[in-house]
Amino acid sequence: MEVLELRTYRDLQYVRGMETLMRSLDARLRAADGSLSAKSFQELKDRMTELLPLSSVLEQYKADTRTIVRLREEVRNLSGSLAAIQEEMGAYGYEDLQQRVMALEARLHACAQKLGCGKLTGVSNPITVRAMGSRFGSWMTDTMAPSADSRVWYMDGYYKGRRVLEFRTLGDFIKGQNFIQHLLPQPWAGTGHVVYNGSLFYNKYQSNVVVKYHFRSRSVLVQRSLPGAGYNNTFPYSWGGFSDMDFMVDESGLWAVYTTNQNAGNIVVSRLDPHTLEVMRSWDTGYPKRSAGEAFMICGVLYVTNSHLAGAKVYFAYFTNTSSYEYTDVPFHNQYSHISMLDYNPRERALYTWNNGHQVLYNVTLFHVISTSGDP
Repeated sequence: MEVLELRTYRDLQYVRGMETLMRSLDARLRAADGSLSAKSFQELKDRMTELLPLSSVLEQYKADTRTIVRLREEVRNLSGSLAAIQEEMGAYGYEDLQQRVMALEARLHACAQKLGCGKLTGVSNPITVRAMGSRFGSWMTDTMAPSADSRVWYMDGYYKGRRVLEFRTLGDFIKGQNFIQHLLPQPWAGTGHVVYNGSLFYNKYQSNVVVKYHFRSRSVLVQRSLPGAGYNNTFPYSWGGFSDMDFMVDESGLWAVYTTNQNAGNIVVSRLDPHTLEVMRSWDTGYPKRSAGEAFMICGVLYVTNSHLAGAKVYFAYFTNTSSYEYTDVPFHNQYSHISMLDYNPRERALYTWNNGHQVLYNVTLFHVISTSGDP
């Protein structure tokens, strides 16, 4: 519900902006009184293209509505189970009741996972949030924060940077106000940073060291070398920019995407322990990293674009749960022709991108296969 609330608030601001545009178009059509010059017609056509992303926003509303209906049904089932437990309180001891409550919590968690995960089938038209900074950089929100926390972090540039701006809300980021500055003790390399549970995870410049910087204490909690990982433009994405190491967060946790000499330049995906930064498990995807524009994780699946330039599409998917892959063909509108950062936010179910000095959002469409086998 927090995810839906946050995404609905963000999309509502966009819809309100489109309302002004639609009123303007309506007034111009009425004033035309049945006749339009070629120039006026072309102007109206250009303005109409600005409304195209509205359809994908409305489609997301429909999908969210279906999600709520399914969740409501599961909550109704759980409520019935809780009522039955309440009637049987006298017949069970504390330990028996605790086991039954734990079983119910597991069912609710499983329901949330079923509703939240799926296979990527579509990427919406881009929604430009702001144009700020240089050609390369990254911006993000905390994937683990509650809905009331809408802070935005902004990191301009792709190497030797140390300055991180923290904006209080997305609205403040858009207006460029109400922010504080963090000065990292060690400079970063690339744009593959991620904020997870109050900490920034980034690649230390000219090394294969992962740094975990805690914002509230303004200190480095832990740093660790990623075994064998290339760095310093040894194995970057196709656009270069010291993008050897890319950190990501999806519904299941923290990931690192990189390459080693041992893997012959192919993308390696590793699941990291967010507390110690130790590698828990790794997969060799077989996809050459220098041929990838960018990559992102959704529900344990690595999705790779075939270019960072115009005409890019989501071309390759690697499934960590089955250690298998497939080639995909998901259109991806690269509006400003040079993507240097692409990351998925599971809390908002959106892609954050830095596109040629523009901070851009995409909604994603996931195909859900909800299995009921084994449910009590």
